[in-house]
This record gives sequence, structure tokens and C-alpha cells, in this order.
Amino acid sequence: MQFFCWLGSLSCASLFFFSKDHLGFGMLSILLASVGFWGSLVFYNAYLPEIAEPKDHDKVSAKGFGMGYFGSSLLLIINLILIKVFNMNPAYSFISVAVWWIGFAQITFARLPNTTNIHSSEGNIVFKGFRELKKVWLELKHIKQLKRYLIAFFIYSMGVQTVMLMAVQFAKKEIIGLDDGNLIVSVLLIQFVGILGSFLFSRLSKKIGNIKSLGVSLFIWIGICVGTYAFVYTPNGFYLIACLVGLVMGGVQSLSRSTYSKLLPETEDHASYFSFFDVCEKIGIVIGMLSFGAIEGITGGMRNSVLALITFFIVGFLVLLTIPKTKNVS
Repeated sequence: MQFFCWLGSLSCASLFFFSKDHLGFGMLSILLASVGFWGSLVFYNAYLPEIAEPKDHDKVSAKGFGMGYFGSSLLLIINLILIKVFNMNPAYSFISVAVWWIGFAQITFARLPNTTNIHSSEGNIVFKGFRELKKVWLELKHIKQLKRYLIAFFIYSMGVQTVMLMAVQFAKKEIIGLDDGNLIVSVLLIQFVGILGSFLFSRLSKKIGNIKSLGVSLFIWIGICVGTYAFVYTPNGFYLIACLVGLVMGGVQSLSRSTYSKLLPETEDHASYFSFFDVCEKIGIVIGMLSFGAIEGITGGMRNSVLALITFFIVGFLVLLTIPKTKNVS
């Protein structure tokens, strides 16, 4: 986790030197920063079942996402003030992100245990990683509850991640009267409401359970897609839908992680299982984005793409209904 964190942080800092005359260098920095970010999150997520009892997974997961949303929003606000009020060169924002990232990570590195699941690193690291994923895949085939959940997660993640990644682009193309300032406000709205959503769905899961709570969030996602397609044409309408996106974004991300953690079999190799979880999510992003772009290209508008996303949420919900209520082997 430290390696990926340093890789992401330093790669982000290198964007200070970004120039349109050296796009290749900038793209490499973005690529390495993304690898560092997503790579470190695999190990970060894998700590959940190691530092919390199953009964606390929802609460701890919600707290993690909530603090993440708050921290990212706070740093964005600080940089905006420095740029707008004190005329700071925007390039220094990349330095501030790198320092913030690696600086607060030191608390994590100092406090988390480092003695769990220590394996020999013999052999090629890349091939070893694929072997571990294959091992998890073979084990999942015999755990019906976890297998069904991952299928559902894979499907509805196509919709969730696509909405999150394409929300700003949709606003730029489809909403009249939105400038860059309005878009920044909408991003902050999503982040701050995401904090509330994380804790609300954590509380809801206590009352009706994780699977039913995820089902509720998917119904809200369906409503968001239909509402956006039919009614969102003005900045105020987009702000409203951004609040709803933030609410269920925080809830579905937090609950997806904690639900997966609760369903894991007895194992010390949490990192491999969460690597598989992460791979499912990333493949889902690729398929979701490809579908979104293809539908926009064929129909000539993003609204049709947004409406089509409800398919992922409906199918994901139906698969959730097939998950056995108790752990079993098949």
C-alpha cells in the first residue's frame, strides 16, 4: 500500500510540469497516478475485515467513505480559494494534492498492522497476481452467496460508476447555462451529500439488512436516470439530481464494500479477494463507459445513454434477489 501511495502521490506532483507541448509526459503521469490510487485502495479496502468485527463493517466502511469525501472536498475548496483569491498558479494544486495525499497517509502507515498475511514474493509479481486472482475465481465458484453478490455488484457497478464519471460531461453538453463555476459547485454538492448518504445507508442496513439496503439504492438510481432523462434541463434541476447522486453514491459504495467484506469466507488473504472485487469494478467501468459512448454515438445524445443505464440497475437488483440468505457451498 505504501508503494502505490507514493507512486500515485509523486506522479500527481509531476503534473506540475504538465504542458500541451509534452502531452505524452502528462498522460504518463496521469496513468501512473491512477495506478497508484487504485492499487493502494485494494489494500486499504482489504483492511476492513482485519480491523473491524463483521457487525461494525457497515459503520466503519461508511466512516471511511465519509471522511474521504470530506477530505477531498476540503482540499478542493482550499485550492479554489488560493487560486481565485490569492491568484495562485493552478499548477501548484497538483503539489498540494501530492503533499496532502502522502502526508495524511503517514497516519495510516503508522497505525495499521503490518503482520497479516505475509507471503513470499518469489516469482514474477505480475504473473503471481494473476495466479492469485485465478485462485479466488476457483474458490468463488463454490461459494454461491458470494458469487451471486459479485455478479450483482459487477452489473450495477456498470451503471453506478458510469453515472459518477459522466455526470460533469453530461452537464456540459445537455444543461443550458452551466459554467465551470456551477460544475465545481455540483461536484462539491455530490461530495458533501455523499457523506450523509454513507451514514444514512449504514443506518438503514442495520434495520433491513445489507442486500435490501442495496436494493433501495438501486431503485433510487433508476429514479435518477429516468428523472434526468425527462426533467433535468436547467442548472437548478441538475443541482437537485447531483444531491440525489451524492446520496446514493455514498450509500452504494460504502455498502458494497462492507457487504462484500461480510460475505468473505474464513481467510487470511483478504488482499487477493479485494483485488478480485476491484477488478470486477474496473471491468464494469469499461463496459459501462463503452455502452454509454456507443448509445450516445448511435442516438446522438447523452440523455438516451443515461436512460439506458437503468438496465444495469434493474438486472443488478434482480440478481441481488437470488442471493441466498445464508452462506453455503455449491
